[in-house]
Amino acid sequence: MNRGWCGWRKIALSAPFRSACKHLAGEERMEGEKISKALSAAMLQKPEAESLPVIVKYRREPLAAKALVKGVAPTYQYTLIPAAAMRLNREQIAWLAEQASVEHLWLDMPVHALLDESVRLIQAPAVWQAGFRGQGMRIAVVDTGIDPHHPDVAGRIAATATFVGQSYYDDNGHGTHVASIAAGNGAASHGLYVGVAPEASLYIAKVLASDGSGMMSDVMAGVEWAVEQRVHVIGLSLGSSGPCDGTDALSATCDAAVERGVVVCVAAGNSGPGRYTVGSPGCARQVITVGASDDHDQVASFSSRGPTSDGRVKPDIVFPGVGIVAARAAGTAMGQVVDEHYTSASGTSMATPHAVGAAALLLQANPSLTPREVKELLMRTARNIGYEANAQGAGRGDVYQAYLGEPSPPTPEPPTPEPGQGCLTAILRLLRGDT
Repeated sequence: MNRGWCGWRKIALSAPFRSACKHLAGEERMEGEKISKALSAAMLQKPEAESLPVIVKYRREPLAAKALVKGVAPTYQYTLIPAAAMRLNREQIAWLAEQASVEHLWLDMPVHALLDESVRLIQAPAVWQAGFRGQGMRIAVVDTGIDPHHPDVAGRIAATATFVGQSYYDDNGHGTHVASIAAGNGAASHGLYVGVAPEASLYIAKVLASDGSGMMSDVMAGVEWAVEQRVHVIGLSLGSSGPCDGTDALSATCDAAVERGVVVCVAAGNSGPGRYTVGSPGCARQVITVGASDDHDQVASFSSRGPTSDGRVKPDIVFPGVGIVAARAAGTAMGQVVDEHYTSASGTSMATPHAVGAAALLLQANPSLTPREVKELLMRTARNIGYEANAQGAGRGDVYQAYLGEPSPPTPEPPTPEPGQGCLTAILRLLRGDT
C-alpha cells in the first residue's frame, strides 16, 4: 500500500510535523502543496533537531521572516521575489507550512558549473565592423569568480561580490573562461581569442566554490546583486539536475530579474541527449536558455534537451559550445590547457556566454530593446540547423542577422543525387566504358 512520503519510515513526529505529513500523503489537502518533494524527502532523512537549508517564499513582502521563526536569522532576505533563505529543523518547517502568509518551502539545492572559430561562426566581427563592440554595456557573470590579472579582462572588471569563500578570485577556472568568451579582448593572444563583446564591462559575482559547486540560495543572492548593479545582461553557466517546471525559487528569481529589465542567459545543462534533461534555472520561462552546438552546426550530444516537466520547449536557442578556447585563470587546470593564458573546454557553459555577448551587442546597437525583444530577435533570426525544437530551440544564434533583423537561411543539407547520378552509378558506367 502506498503510504505517501511520510509513511515509509517509523519515527516519532511532533504534532505540526504529523500535520504536514498528512498533507503530503494526501490525507489532508491544503491550498496547493507548500513543501517541495525534495524538502519532504530530506526531512525524513534528518534527525528531528537537525536543521536543513530552506528557501521560504511568502505571499507578500518577507517582513515576517524573523518574526515567524524566533531565533532564526535568515541567511539571505531577497527582494526580487518575496523570499528568504534560512536553516530550519523539521518542526519549524512543518509549522511554517501551516502559516497562511507562507506560500512555498523549497530545499536549498546544490548547483554546479556546467562545463577563435565560434565568434566568427555567429558573425560577431560583422557587428564589430558596424561600430558595436560592447562599449558601455554591463555584463554580470555569476560563477566561480575571475582572475582579475588575466590580460584579456584586466582593467574592465567594474565590480565584484563574493557569496562563497573569502575572495572573488577564481580558483576553479570556470568563471574566468566564461567571462572571457562573453567579453575577453584577446590581449594575451594578440587578438586571436577575442570574446563576443570585447569592450563590455564585467561585474563578477562569485557563487560557486573551487570545486565548481554551490547552493541555489547563493546564486539567487548573486543574481539580486547583479540587478542592483544595473547590469544589462546576466550570464548563468550553472544549474541543477532536471527536469523542472520553472516554479522553483532560482527560476522565479531569474524571471523576476528579466521583469526588472535585465536579459538573463542560462545554460541548458550537459545531461543530453535524453529528453526532459533541462534543469533549473534553464527551465525558467523568461530567460534565454542556451544549448550547445559545434563548429559544424551539429547539436552537441551532451547538450540538455527539453521539454520542461510542464511541456514547454527548451532550450530556446543554441550557440557554439564545443572545444571553445578562452582565458585560463592562473594556477587552474580546467579543460584542456592550451598554454599559460588559455584553455579549451566544452559545455553549455561555453555556449551561454556567446548568447550573453550577443545580447550585449544588440543592446548597444539598440538600447530601447526590452529583454523579451532581445530574446525574440535572437530566436527569430537563428539559423535552423535541422534538429527538433527541444534539441536546437529556434536554431543556432547569429548575432549579425539579429542585428540586421533578418532571419538566417537554414543550414544547407548535402545534395541528394538524382536517380542514376550517384557515385556508384558513375563508377559502374566507367567500368562499362559508357560515356
